[in-house]
Formats: sequence, C-alpha cells, structure tokens
Amino acid sequence: MLMKRILFTLSLLVFTSLFAAAQSKDLLVKQSDKGLYLEHKVAPKESFFSVGRLYNVHPRFLSSYNKLDINKGLQIDQKLRIPLTDTNFTQKGNSGTPVYYKVGDKEGLSKVSKANRDVLLSSLRSWNKLTSDELKKDTKLIIGFLLSKEMPSVTITPSVSPEQPVAQPEVKPVEEPKQPDTKPVNQPVEEPKQPDTKPDTKPVEEPKQPDTKLVVQPSNTSDQGFFKSHFDQQVKKSPLTKDATVTAGIFKTTSGWQDGKYYLLIDAVAPGTIIKIINPSNNKAIYAKVLGEMSGIRQNEGLNIRISNAAAASLGIADDDKFILRVLH
Repeated sequence: MLMKRILFTLSLLVFTSLFAAAQSKDLLVKQSDKGLYLEHKVAPKESFFSVGRLYNVHPRFLSSYNKLDINKGLQIDQKLRIPLTDTNFTQKGNSGTPVYYKVGDKEGLSKVSKANRDVLLSSLRSWNKLTSDELKKDTKLIIGFLLSKEMPSVTITPSVSPEQPVAQPEVKPVEEPKQPDTKPVNQPVEEPKQPDTKPDTKPVEEPKQPDTKLVVQPSNTSDQGFFKSHFDQQVKKSPLTKDATVTAGIFKTTSGWQDGKYYLLIDAVAPGTIIKIINPSNNKAIYAKVLGEMSGIRQNEGLNIRISNAAAASLGIADDDKFILRVLH
C-alpha cells in the first residue's frame, strides 16, 4: 500500500509539472483567411469570459470568431482561435507578451515579414537580436506583442551596435581649429564682424512664416476615423457593390476614443473589410473595420450590425438599443 501511494504521488507531481509546462509555452502565431490568430486549449473551469479576459478579446467577439454559441459554454481540451486585432496585438514598440513565428524551410527575414502583416525588418532584427537576414528552419522569432494585463509582460531592450560610439565626429574638432588659426593672421578682424550682423536680420523674419503654416494644418483633421484612407484604397481595387439601410446596435470597447479606430460586427463580410457608415438623421459618416460576424449570438437577434461605442459617439448616436444606419461597401 505504501509503495502504491508513493507511485501515485509521483505520477501526480509529474502530471502537474507537465500541465504547468504546457500552460507556459510560447504564444505561437498561426494564419487563416481571417488573418493572424493564436490557438488556446480550454482548461477546466474556463469560459468565454475568462479566456477573453486572458487574451484581451471581447467574449462575444471570441464566440462569433469561432462560430460558437456563447450561451453553451466551453468544453475541456476544446481548441479556440484567438484573433489578433488592433485592440490586443501590436507590432510597434518593444513591450508586451511576445508572440512568436516558427520559421519554415528556406524562409528569410523578408518572407517572415510579409507573412506577418509586413512587420518592419528593423523591428524583427531588434526584437530577436539578429545580425543577419538568413534564418534557420524552426527558429522562433518574435513578430509582435500581445497586449494583456493577465499575461506576463516583458520589455526588450534594443541592442546597441558597437559602431555607434566609434562613428562620433572626433576628427572634425581637430581640423576646424587649424583653419581659423591660419586665416586670422592675414585677414583683418573687421571682415568677420560684418557677415555676423547681416544674417542676424534675415533669420529672424524667416522662421515666422512657417510658424503660421503649422498652426493651420492641424485644423484640417477629420473625425471620420483612422480607416478612411484604407477605405479609399479599397474602393480603387474593388468598387462599391452594396448600399443598404440596416438596424444597428452597440458593443463596448476601449478602442477608437483617441486613435479613431472604429469597428463593427456584420454577417457575410470578410473580416478586415472597411465599411462606410452613415447616420441618416444627421448625415455624419465614419469608416469602420469589420471584426467578425453577428450570427450565432442570441442577443444579436433583430440587428443587422453592431458598431463600437466610440463609432456611435462619432455618429452622434445616443440610443443604446436599436437605431437605423446606412452602410456602403
């Protein structure tokens, strides 16, 4: 009996350590027709809300993205796709939870960049301390950072190249004093004083002109959103085919209030598509990016789309229940 208890205890410890190791694995990015995503294996007692909180994704968007009913819950060992969006993922800066990409056969740094939203090559080199663009197969490279308060965050210090301190202009101070030492001997002292007085009058007037121009430029900013230029490029490639009046609702998110990035949920439109949204009551318009679908969620019955609360505020909408909008895409 004692031997059986010891074996049981040891097996339990091994299982616990293996489970902990599985949870601490690197976040490995994957790709689909909807864009970049992570894969999460559901653990006991996890729900849409706890998983959404872990990855900084709204639980309703998480269920819609995986085409699941949020009211039915999750099953142990079920695999969920975690979308990487502008809200929970960044490829700028150097802080957050690292997201990795596994290098394939004959892939260089340029191919890795194109496969991961054209992330800057300089960022890839800095984050991964690379000295060459040639990569080995199965190497894990950081391609961005997950923004989550529930996961451990790191800050990667950029590597300082040894060439920078050597390249400081140490030679110039040696040459400059030699030239004035020879010239002042033969040239009168009065001549250098005259050019000193002439440029003093001209530079005072010139800076005043650009100062007035800089004040005028910021007043031309628009409140139609960050994605307006993306919509213009999209229309050049694919002309508008739909102009419809829809019943809309609101979902809450922290995005859009300062950066102007507006989002919406809508069926039968590919995620990432930019849609022009107009409020018929005041003709205000914004441009929003599609995050996912509406179907499969009971609370969306009777609605054609949901827009972010920041988008609704920009359109001048105060109704939190249902309202009419016009969409073009």
